[in-house]
Parts: sequence; C-alpha cells; structure tokens
Amino acid sequence: MTTVTAYEAKTHLPRLLKAVEGGERIVITRYGKPVAELVPLADPGRDVAATIARMRRAREDRPAVPLDELLAARHEGHKV
Repeated sequence: MTTVTAYEAKTHLPRLLKAVEGGERIVITRYGKPVAELVPLADPGRDVAATIARMRRAREDRPAVPLDELLAARHEGHKV
C-alpha cells in the first residue's frame, strides 16, 4: 500500500489512477493523518453473480405464490 500527501495526489492523480487500475491501494494523507484511500472498484460482474445467488437461496426458503394470488394482489388497495 502506497501513502501520498494530498498535494502529491492532486499533482500526480493520473499516475495514481494508473496504479489503482493495476490493483494497488493508495492512502492519501493530510498533515500526516490518513484521510482517504484510492482502491480499485470491485468487479461488477462478480457482484451481480453473488447477488443472484443470494436471491436464489432466499427464494428456496419461501413457499411458491400462485399466479392468481399475485395478479389479485396487484390491485389491492386501489380505489374502485
């Protein structure tokens, strides 16, 4: 993990972004204290797959709702 001052971060942002794209984590300090961290974004494809897997696991524990109940519920509470 690399540490840079706020001034260095401002001055060398393109170089720092290139390092972050390569997987490096960079801590930005102000007056010697850490205030921010540049980190690579998580791979969105992996997050979507994990979310779908969680949704499927959650559905396994619930009973199936018949289609006629779903269709009846969509108008519940509407004014006639």
